[in-house]
Amino acid sequence: MDVIALVGPSGTGKSHRALLVAHKHQADAIIDDGILIKDGKIIGGHSAKKEKSRIMAVRRAIFVLPGHAEEVRKAIDESRPHRILVLGTSENMVHKITRALGLPAISRIIHIEDIATKAEMDKARFYRLKQGKHIIPVPTIELKPHFSGYLVDPLQTFFKRSRTKRRRLGEKSIVRPVFSYYGKLSIDDSVVKNIVKATVAKEESVSKVSHIDVKHRYVGDEDQGLDISCAVALSYGGHIPSLLAGAQQKARDAVEFMTGMVVHDIRITVKALYVNA
Repeated sequence: MDVIALVGPSGTGKSHRALLVAHKHQADAIIDDGILIKDGKIIGGHSAKKEKSRIMAVRRAIFVLPGHAEEVRKAIDESRPHRILVLGTSENMVHKITRALGLPAISRIIHIEDIATKAEMDKARFYRLKQGKHIIPVPTIELKPHFSGYLVDPLQTFFKRSRTKRRRLGEKSIVRPVFSYYGKLSIDDSVVKNIVKATVAKEESVSKVSHIDVKHRYVGDEDQGLDISCAVALSYGGHIPSLLAGAQQKARDAVEFMTGMVVHDIRITVKALYVNA
């Protein structure tokens, strides 16, 4: 097994370029921020970005937290990668990672300055520091079972009357690979409407769901998420404010979980109240 490394300061675009570097150098596994990715699948570890403090995040990233290195080492032994690409903010960091995991000495170190221009690194740093975006180098279809982050470029919503635009989402981990094993995944607005309808209709006392509308919040060319509205008809007897609050939360959770989109607002209007004879 061979080990190579990609080194660069935090927020300069290492993770964004990791899949391309791995593909170019025939590395079938990547170690980044505490996780092990093999053939485009997350197979071990825990993301440092989920830690609540910077100190714990660093400890997670260099595999010094109890049991973390052992878990990833076991995953490496079972998956038997041909070549591993290790990402780190310095040469010292990637050497620490390889020692913690019991990997062979690094045969080659690639610096981010060698594969990215200053303008590209400045742009990556802006998105990381100003907008809280962190890229995870894994195809989008493999992310959702493991992370609570949202999807960006590979997941697009198409409209009938407007061109597709990229979304800029909140301060969470974001998948935005420049090289994907699975290509692009597209979700139409009608899918969001069906998710809302199915979720709200399950609520007690909801007799009918109608007039579902999905709008996108744009700032320039950037899509920042969804505003959703719908109308319902209720059966008499329930506490309406509690019922609607529960339906709003469940619909938001369902849309975000199933699509990866950010839902900013859900408005539910009661259009009718049926009283049983």
